Order: sequence, then structure tokens, then C-alpha cells
Amino acid sequence: MQHIGVEERRARLARRHFLAPGAQATSVAQASAGVVALHATDPATVFLSVAARIPKATVASIERELYDTRTVVRMLGMRRTMFVVPADAVAVVDAACTRAIAARERAGLVKAVEEAGIAKNGARWVKKVETAALAALAKRGAALASELSEDVPDLRQTILYGAGSKWETAQTVSTRLVTVMAADGSMIRGKPRGSWISSQYRWYPPDVWLGAPIEDVPVDAARIELARQWLVSYGPGSTEDLKWWTGWTLGETRKALAAIEAIEVGLDDGAGFVVPGDDAPVKAPKAWVALLPALDPTPMGWKQREWYLGSHAPALFDRSGNIGPTVWCDGRIVGGWTQRKDGAVVHRLLERVSASTASAVKKKAAQLEEWLGGVVVTSRFPSPLERELKT
Repeated sequence: MQHIGVEERRARLARRHFLAPGAQATSVAQASAGVVALHATDPATVFLSVAARIPKATVASIERELYDTRTVVRMLGMRRTMFVVPADAVAVVDAACTRAIAARERAGLVKAVEEAGIAKNGARWVKKVETAALAALAKRGAALASELSEDVPDLRQTILYGAGSKWETAQTVSTRLVTVMAADGSMIRGKPRGSWISSQYRWYPPDVWLGAPIEDVPVDAARIELARQWLVSYGPGSTEDLKWWTGWTLGETRKALAAIEAIEVGLDDGAGFVVPGDDAPVKAPKAWVALLPALDPTPMGWKQREWYLGSHAPALFDRSGNIGPTVWCDGRIVGGWTQRKDGAVVHRLLERVSASTASAVKKKAAQLEEWLGGVVVTSRFPSPLERELKT
């Protein structure tokens, strides 16, 4: 069995994720494809992830691809997480991951409607409200969720979760049903209301936003293609890595790997896989540093992370497994960063680096601060290090 060591994996990461000098992307679609999909739970993550991979990217150029030429699309995908994916990969992600999420979300909403006493037949009631909402959306052409609630009063009904407990929360039907309809592919998130860091999106019918309904791809074929794309971008990776990243079962993961005839290779921490023909050495790039945002797809690409994370997890991850902003050097994480209320980008190195690397990181932080132009980005899931740096 061929062995692929840590340095080789770091070289692959640098080049394939467009982080190395001379190997960076030229478009949002290319940057997204290089990591399969860009994390988009925090709207700002998309912009900062792209800016780290395209030297000349601006907010305007990124928005142009997101909302004008629409070379990439925002959608719910792997692990029920929001992503921005290349337009030509929407159908694959939808069939491989999102359809199953939609089924679970719908079943949960039906149960909640019945338990709340809104309707005895939750499935019938949800379908009725869904049909009305889609009709309202078609009539408007595009709408905020609040506008659909004006058109369909049933969307304003409230469901109480965790009644009597400290986790008790009230949620409108619209919040849950819009998620279901988006996962089903009957609604697409378009341009947000407000600035580029806003998460209040306008919704569009898929044929309006995409030009056609989402293609119906067979589930098994979609899983095979998504596994292939992940291995091209993240390989070598283990079965456990792919299982975690996709949210599939172990059986589904193994089946997809077998179908693409993935080649098993030895890693420093076990065994992994690459696609056939991808076992040749990758030349290490020139020295590089990068400041990646919270939930960037690169640090979130594997479950087994020691080969690039080292011992820094306690400082950089929250209790739910979300990573904060990170400082990278030559394929490994060496620190973290954040932005203070006055817009200043501050960082801390968590291990010793050379003087030239420290200087390069400082320069990157200054460039990022200038790029942000006074806009303050707040992580939805701040890491322990972020909290310290903000004080």
C-alpha cells in the first residue's frame, strides 16, 4: 500500500484549495469547486473564504457571481449545513444529501403541527399551507418569508418547543416550512435584504432563479459523484472523514467509495483513499500564510484533523464542533484571529513560527482589515480564542 505523509497532504491542500501562491482561483465558482462547496451558515464566511482564494476579489465581484451571473447557488446540503455550491453541482448535492434532509424536516414539522393541536392530520395541513405559499411566491416572483406570511396567514401560527423546560422556544410555522420547501428544491435563496453580511434572504421559484427546476438525479449516482468530488479536493481521506463530511451512513459511504473504485493508501494516522490515478506526488508550493474565516471549508473538510490542526482544537473550536477564524502557515493551523468592534483584525499565534512567517501573518491581517473596510463581521459560533482576543 502506498503511503502519503503529512507534508504531501499539506501540499495537496494548499494547491487544491487555492491557498498557495501562484495556484489561486480566478472565480467564485472555481473557488467553490476547489473545496466542493463553500460553507455559508454565516453569510460573511462565503465572502471571506473567497477573498482568501482570489487575490483580487471584492464584495462586488463576489456578489456578481452569487446574484447576477449565478454561477454558484446557496442551498442546504451536507450535514444539514448551508453551503454555496457551483450551479452545475446543485442537482448532485440535492440528490446525494438534501432530499433526505427534506424528508426528515417534513416529518418533524408534521409531528410538531399535530402535537401543537394545529391540525389532526399534520401532513395534509402542511401540504395545504405549502401549496398556498408556493402560489404566493409565484405571484410575487420573489419574496421575503415575512411577505409570504402576509399572504398566507397560516404561516404565522406558532409552535411551542420544549414547553415547560429551560429550552422552551416559540417558532412560527413559516420558519420551519420555508426550510422544508427550500430543502425540497421548490424555493431558492436569492439576494439578501441588506448588506453582504445579512442572512435575511429573498426567496425565488427555482425556474426563476436557476432558469429551470433542479434536475432529478438518481440518489446512488449523486452520492458516487459527490464522493468523487470530495476525494479530488480532500483526498487522501478516510471513510470516517467522508462519512462525517457528507452526513451519510457508514454503509452509504462505503458503497460510494467502492463504486468509484477508490484506491486505498496509507496515512500517518491510519488508512485513506484517493481517486484512481491520483496517487502521484504533488510538488510542495512556495511558503504561504492565510487567514481563513470561521467555518471555512478547509478546516472543516475532515473529521480526523490532527495532521493540520495539531493540539489547537480547544482554543479554536466551540463545544458544538464549529471552528473559529484560523491562521494558516504552509498547510497547518498555527493560530487564530478575530475582528474587534472598531474593525481591527487581531490575531494570536499558538505555536512558534519563523520571523518571516510572523511578519507575513501580520501583513495578511492588515490586508484583511483593509479589505473589510470597516464592516465588522461577528462569528455566529465564536471560539474560545476569539472571545479572548475581543477583550
